[in-house]
Amino acid sequence: MESGGRPSAAQAALLAASTALTALVYSIYRQKSRVARGLEGARRVRLDGDLRAVLLEAPGRCVPYAVIEGVVRSVKETLSSQFVENCKGVVQRLTLQEHKMVWNRTTHLWNDYEKIIHQRTNTTPFDLVPQEEGAGVTVRVMKPLDAAELSLETVYEKFHPSVQSFTDIIGHYISGERPKGIQETEQMLKVGTALTGVGELVLDNATIKLQPPKQGMPYYLSGVDFDSLLQKQESNVRFWKILTVVFGFATCAVLFFILWKQYRHHRERRHLKQMQDEFRQAQERLMREMNVEGGETFKNACVICLSNTKSCVFLECGHVCSCNECYRALPEPKRCPICRQAISRVVSLYNS
Repeated sequence: MESGGRPSAAQAALLAASTALTALVYSIYRQKSRVARGLEGARRVRLDGDLRAVLLEAPGRCVPYAVIEGVVRSVKETLSSQFVENCKGVVQRLTLQEHKMVWNRTTHLWNDYEKIIHQRTNTTPFDLVPQEEGAGVTVRVMKPLDAAELSLETVYEKFHPSVQSFTDIIGHYISGERPKGIQETEQMLKVGTALTGVGELVLDNATIKLQPPKQGMPYYLSGVDFDSLLQKQESNVRFWKILTVVFGFATCAVLFFILWKQYRHHRERRHLKQMQDEFRQAQERLMREMNVEGGETFKNACVICLSNTKSCVFLECGHVCSCNECYRALPEPKRCPICRQAISRVVSLYNS
């Protein structure tokens, strides 16, 4: 706490940082909570012969946020895996990822570092069809790469370690980077995969389409069932809620500490002012009772005993208010009776 009663710069910075973190965590919690509530309110529809009739009865032939489960089936040609025979899919993602060790000059430790140096994603149109054959209804999946959760299965993964000579190793230690190798990965959304789609369901002419919703809600193409997907989102909501409570409590604790320090400061100042007023009133009362000569003598009287002459200077405050006998009688730690500041040393006064 500064001398003027205001919080110090460190206290103000701590309160500002704590408040900002609380606001950030709370905004994330609100967003996660909105997503979970949207999933809870999503309309679950069955992929059967009644689906077209449901959409015809819906306003604008559209269900704004719907849940539908089906099996992946390619519309035209399928994508073949580059590494696995007889592996067909509708979404293929090839990734090259660099792995290396980087020297941290702050912690003086080698840390793992990963960087995607190349990634390519291939798609082909696909539908969701019922698990039972012969239902005769399909749902065209639009913009699958826009899904917040797209379940891709890793069908191939291989790590190619880097070959290093002795001079390369020396150079890596000097530069602070040690290559480990390149990881090659292939992920696919296979034909026949059971998929849970959550998005906007619309009847466009004769085609039923599942596409990203327009209300800002997330678009899901998940390999888990809807109940598991909802439970996962609710777990995220609980996690961010706990973080919000923790950061909020920390912010309240910092604010309470600052207010408590201010209260103590103002209470000490009020007590000091009260003592000064009492001394001033006692001096004025005695001055009225004494004659002019006695009053002139009282101006130099010790403020504690009011009988002896002031004979010492308190440092560092510089007040001349006490005699030597009263100074020695002050309790430890010795403080100036006028301003209550700690007395570091005393200088005697000699009147000539």
